[in-house]
Amino acid sequence: MAASAIVVDTNASPRPSGPPPSFPALSPDVFNSVDDEEDLYGRLKSLQRQIEFVDIQEEYVKDEQKNLKRELLRAQEEVKRIQSVPLVIGQFMEMVDQNNGIVGSTTGSNYYVRILSTINRELLKPSASVALHRHSNALVDVLPPEADSSISLLSQSEKPDVTYNDIGGCDIQKQEIREAVELPLTHHELYKQIGIDPPRGVLLYGPPGTGKTMLAKAVANHTTAAFIRVVGSEFVQKYLGEGPRMVRDVFRLAKENAPAIIFIDEVDAIATARFDAQTGADREVQRILMELLNQMDGFDQTVNVKVIMATNRADTLDPALLRPGRLDRKIEFPLPDRRQKRLVFQVCTAKMNLSDEVDLEDYVSRPDKISAAEIAAICQEAGMHAVRKNRYVILPKDFEKGYRANKGISVLDARSQQISTSVTFKYFYMLLVLAVDFTIAWDLDIIGKSSLSSGFK
Repeated sequence: MAASAIVVDTNASPRPSGPPPSFPALSPDVFNSVDDEEDLYGRLKSLQRQIEFVDIQEEYVKDEQKNLKRELLRAQEEVKRIQSVPLVIGQFMEMVDQNNGIVGSTTGSNYYVRILSTINRELLKPSASVALHRHSNALVDVLPPEADSSISLLSQSEKPDVTYNDIGGCDIQKQEIREAVELPLTHHELYKQIGIDPPRGVLLYGPPGTGKTMLAKAVANHTTAAFIRVVGSEFVQKYLGEGPRMVRDVFRLAKENAPAIIFIDEVDAIATARFDAQTGADREVQRILMELLNQMDGFDQTVNVKVIMATNRADTLDPALLRPGRLDRKIEFPLPDRRQKRLVFQVCTAKMNLSDEVDLEDYVSRPDKISAAEIAAICQEAGMHAVRKNRYVILPKDFEKGYRANKGISVLDARSQQISTSVTFKYFYMLLVLAVDFTIAWDLDIIGKSSLSSGFK
């Protein structure tokens, strides 16, 4: 059997290797894309679940917010209910922790109390005024600093309309008080250039009715500074500690509204010389004085706060108050002399409809010691007599009646003179009776002439 020969065509193209064209090979990128699609799908499902969970949380938060709002309304209603009852005024003393503190009541007792959560803790400072529940003494509110104080600033409309021209005479007193109070507030740079400190306080003293308070009113009118007026007796309160706290409130209010002027009238009510007090009231007055001394010596001179004090009894004031550094200038208001009386009469009668026959110099030349207030009362009484007679002009007899009613021999003076004369007559009558009895006894030798003469020897 003949072997068949295999003929190889060398010109034919070589056969391609690998799989047939109809089955192309898959690269690794194809498998990666499939994995990415699966990851994206998984992430989508995860995000959808997270969105559902967030929606559930949102609904829960909304429900919780509604519940909290209802609780807030209930708490606010509870606070209003607590604050609607009469509250007790107290003084905050010390913070124990975030929810409790120590307060002092107006009865003088200290209490460990609970503090409401709605109270701003930053307002709870020592000596702050607070409101306490009347039954539990819980601290329910913090009062503003001016709420419990009877001290207030005089507004521009409330300031007195008294001017320096309305004060007759007192030229030296006007100059001294303007140098000590008004000039440092308006031209403080003058004292800096000279190199001296302006006076801290001024004392006005003298008999009643000489123009001390009226001059202080003129100072308040002529300055733009805040003006605080108090009477010394206002510092004496019912409960212990209220007076010193009131003094602190006065100076605190002045510092907050600087430049300011503090006018304390009748200061002798709280500033008499200290002594060994035996009663609680006397000790409280002395504590008020010590607080006043501390405030006057302690406030900063850069703050324009000036103090004016007025009294009729300067001899009874405490020496510590009168020393330089507290009351640097003492201004005396004596009874007016002849020139001062003339000026006061001119000021008081400037707007009065006087007859040409009225001679004011006659009343000026009289030797009676009268104050400016008495002169004003004389002029007013003269006008009242003219009104009583239904006249529009004041005659000399009206002035004479006004003068006699205020300084002449009035009804009370005549009555007192009559009583004094009666007492004197009775006294001399008793002496006369004793002398007559002694003479009769001497003549009858009742007392013994021999024994009496031997006694003289």
